Amino acid sequence: MAKMNKKKKIGRKLLDKYKLVILNEDTFEERLSLKLTRLNVFVIACLVTIVLSVSVFAAIAYTPLREYIPGYSSTALKQKATELSYKTDSLTQVILMNERYFESIRKVLKGDVSPEDFNKDSIIEATKVEASKVDFAPSAEDSLLRERVDKEDKYNLFESATTATNFVLFPPVSGEVTSVYDVKTKHYAVDIAVAKDTPVKAVADGVVVFAGWTASTGYVIILEHSYGLISVYKHNTALSKAQGDLVKSGEVIATAGDAGELSTGPHLHFELWNDGYPINPMNFIDFSA
Repeated sequence: MAKMNKKKKIGRKLLDKYKLVILNEDTFEERLSLKLTRLNVFVIACLVTIVLSVSVFAAIAYTPLREYIPGYSSTALKQKATELSYKTDSLTQVILMNERYFESIRKVLKGDVSPEDFNKDSIIEATKVEASKVDFAPSAEDSLLRERVDKEDKYNLFESATTATNFVLFPPVSGEVTSVYDVKTKHYAVDIAVAKDTPVKAVADGVVVFAGWTASTGYVIILEHSYGLISVYKHNTALSKAQGDLVKSGEVIATAGDAGELSTGPHLHFELWNDGYPINPMNFIDFSA
């Protein structure tokens, strides 16, 4: 009974109403009055404490204010540390790859590399199996395209023949032919005697496929033209074009001279090739013009 009475007294104390009055000290006029209980005061104090705690936590966790609290690092510093970590990892990988590369080179130089044994039969068999899986039968679209191209080429024969007929070669130099084209001696060229430093010109429009020095023939330049034609110019003392350059017919591409071990005087060694076969340049070019 004593415990029950004690609990009732505590409950009454919590629920007892009190009036909080704010008065004007001079006139004793009532400005504000609030009816409160101990329970209301306790609940309001708990709510205010919770709201303040949540606000302080949010301000620390989600705003830059946390940088001013001891123990928290700045966002910029964390970002910089992350970037440096990534760069360090990348550099570690590069160093590891370089070490493996240098180790392989060291083994090759010291002869520590052991030849690997390959089963040739298995490789050939695997190739056959892969090739057997490929369907080489032409599709309907491929057949239609081939038929259309054949029809177009059928009516372009006269135009192609006319273009090839009008293909004129420009003399690379003018001078006396000292050595003619001779299949028996495998001299697939003509040698034209010229004065030293004579400009060498392209026989037709084309592209430079080779331009460089050889010990036996000096500076050499090779041009590729239309219709499978290739022209070769040897024993030059200087080149005016580089590999990959486009040239026009009659454009200066080199300077003739006496370069190379096989040269016996200032001249141009000139060759013409068509579809991989040598042809006599004198059948197409007049070098005395």
